Amino acid sequence: MFDVVFLDLDLGADNGLETLGRLLQVRPAPAVVMFTAYATIATAVEAMRLGAFDFVPKPFTPDQIRAVLAKAEKTAALQQRVRALETDLAAETPPLALHSHEPVMERALAVAFKAAESPASVLLLGPSGTGKSLLARELHRRSAQRDAAFVTVNCPSLSRELLESELFGHVKGSFTGAINDTVGKVAAASGGTLFLDEIGELPLTIQPKLLRLLQEREYERVGETTPRRAHVRVIAATNRNLAEEVKAGRFREDLFYRLNVIAVTLPGLRERPGDLLEIAESYRRHFSARLGKKITGYAPAVVAAFGTYGWPGNLRELRNVVERAVILAAGDTIQLADLPEQFGVAPDPAVAVGARVTFDALETEHLRRILALAHNLDEAARILGIDPATLYRKRQKLGFL
Repeated sequence: MFDVVFLDLDLGADNGLETLGRLLQVRPAPAVVMFTAYATIATAVEAMRLGAFDFVPKPFTPDQIRAVLAKAEKTAALQQRVRALETDLAAETPPLALHSHEPVMERALAVAFKAAESPASVLLLGPSGTGKSLLARELHRRSAQRDAAFVTVNCPSLSRELLESELFGHVKGSFTGAINDTVGKVAAASGGTLFLDEIGELPLTIQPKLLRLLQEREYERVGETTPRRAHVRVIAATNRNLAEEVKAGRFREDLFYRLNVIAVTLPGLRERPGDLLEIAESYRRHFSARLGKKITGYAPAVVAAFGTYGWPGNLRELRNVVERAVILAAGDTIQLADLPEQFGVAPDPAVAVGARVTFDALETEHLRRILALAHNLDEAARILGIDPATLYRKRQKLGFL
């Protein structure tokens, strides 16, 4: 197994570019550096399009070779770090339920698992907290790319400039603060899966570049004009209605159709009553083992409360509720008192309109109650009179995610 391969464009009877294609089929693929005495822009572009890591014209100096090896080493270190983080995350995350008692979820999983075996892009739809990111990881695990990296980009987490750099990388000096070359998440996911979470929040200015990545499998780093070949499988997820976003002019129609080839819609937890207790039991076992506590089950009052609650935060909220309950449980059974106040525990009377409390405390309490009452996050946003994206950020800030 080799980490770096130096490949001459001129191999006599063989074609270097064809050999490059065969090398890139190896898993994990090595970083292939092309060189030739007949360096032209056309051959360099074609080599990069096909997936070459870099291109060095002959005659070259030892310093040029050292530089390209240093860059390859940095890229490999980043990919190794990503894989280590994936392992750590897997240990922290409860397992995904790969079956369901509800037909709507069974159909969604059947489509998703069939799509996993193909290299096609997949669009995961559904309310926030329904397990889209967990399902994306499972699709990667079942794909031909399973031995390579699974790299996540959270689209609403950064400004447009920083998001573009995180996705595609940048060259030194391309903007203020760019003190070094950066490879970007597309390169880090080479040979594996690039997961674009909350793609409905992707800025319009970046959408054409993502469309190019999907259609032509190539991209350019910020501040660079040389196209690079992308060997990644793309999975995207959103809780937004992308068809409505297209009508509103916030999402490109061509990108929507390119993403929407294989779409899987995950239902909210409210639509999966037959799965609720089984998932809750799975979370209880996971957190009991992780925290070293012998929690054997739920009190009947807890089971009843779970069944009547609306679960606006879906699986993510259920996970948080169960983790909190396992931490607080004094005995071997989770009691109603171990649950948050929206499950029947009286709210703090000190936090009320007109009381001597801050606006932040009032906002937190009001947001908590509305989320408990609403059937889903879109309804909660309408009640609160704010945009769903604003609600997402408020929930993130207050730790409700």
